[in-house]
Amino acid sequence: MAERPVLTGVRGVDHIGVTVPDLEAAHDFFTRVLGCTYLYRLGPFRNDGNWMSEHLGVDDRTVMRRLHFYRLGGQAIFEVFEYDAEDQVTTPPRNSDVGGHHVALYVEDLDQAVQALRLAGVDVMGEPTASRGPSEGQRWVYFRSPWGMQFELVSYPDGKAFDHDPDAFA
Repeated sequence: MAERPVLTGVRGVDHIGVTVPDLEAAHDFFTRVLGCTYLYRLGPFRNDGNWMSEHLGVDDRTVMRRLHFYRLGGQAIFEVFEYDAEDQVTTPPRNSDVGGHHVALYVEDLDQAVQALRLAGVDVMGEPTASRGPSEGQRWVYFRSPWGMQFELVSYPDGKAFDHDPDAFA
């Protein structure tokens, strides 16, 4: 019997927030490489008192220099920040680090997408890998943004095993 979740009424993911070291370089990556549509910008934001630490968990002297919004594929929204903070860590976390993460993007033709990334000079991490078990039918590969954030391309044009076989999770 499934337990009732603590958080009810969730309809989906609204946006993904990303902090970058150079918003102009990130703009090129999000628009030219990923194909995002630029929506609008906000900022700068600076606040006196403890608003920054209370609401964002950052040092109160932090300045959010600019913030750009992008849409990808008609639905996903990226909220891309550039901060000025004395205590800012500039090394991106690896997947194995606490707080490590990646964003997975679905593509129709994985091989064509990998070739396009490589031609654009993007750091593609290895060769595409075929999944097994419940995700059989999927192929994937990771790549890095210019600031080191990890992204993943995934493709499963005929679905994954769990789409066709209810016993795939066994």
